Amino acid sequence: MESLTLQNLVSDAKNSIAEINVSKVRQVSQDKTYLIVDVREPGEFSQGHIEGAINVPRGVLEFRADPSYPGGIPSLYDKSAVIILYCRSGARSALAAQSLTILGYKAVVSMAGGFLAWQEASYPIAS
Repeated sequence: MESLTLQNLVSDAKNSIAEINVSKVRQVSQDKTYLIVDVREPGEFSQGHIEGAINVPRGVLEFRADPSYPGGIPSLYDKSAVIILYCRSGARSALAAQSLTILGYKAVVSMAGGFLAWQEASYPIAS
């Protein structure tokens, strides 16, 4: 069996999840019924992020979403909540969306193009 590449892994994830474009995220970013999660590392997040986003790095997302985990984040416990994930380019958030979907989340999406697309659209950046 041929081993997968990172590109294959991300492509497979993107084929199994829903994506949302930055203009739609901008429209709903002030709506508190959406949970916006930045899955980049804390150093990336501190350099700029979408207003109202919470930072949950990709490497700990599944743990923080688990109510039995001591460092869990209560806003991530609701598997029916609408969750918008983003990263730098859309790859990590696609993998994160796939993972949460596997865990039973019903309304999780990845922001296509990631924070780079947000910046290219000249949307506001919080620091």
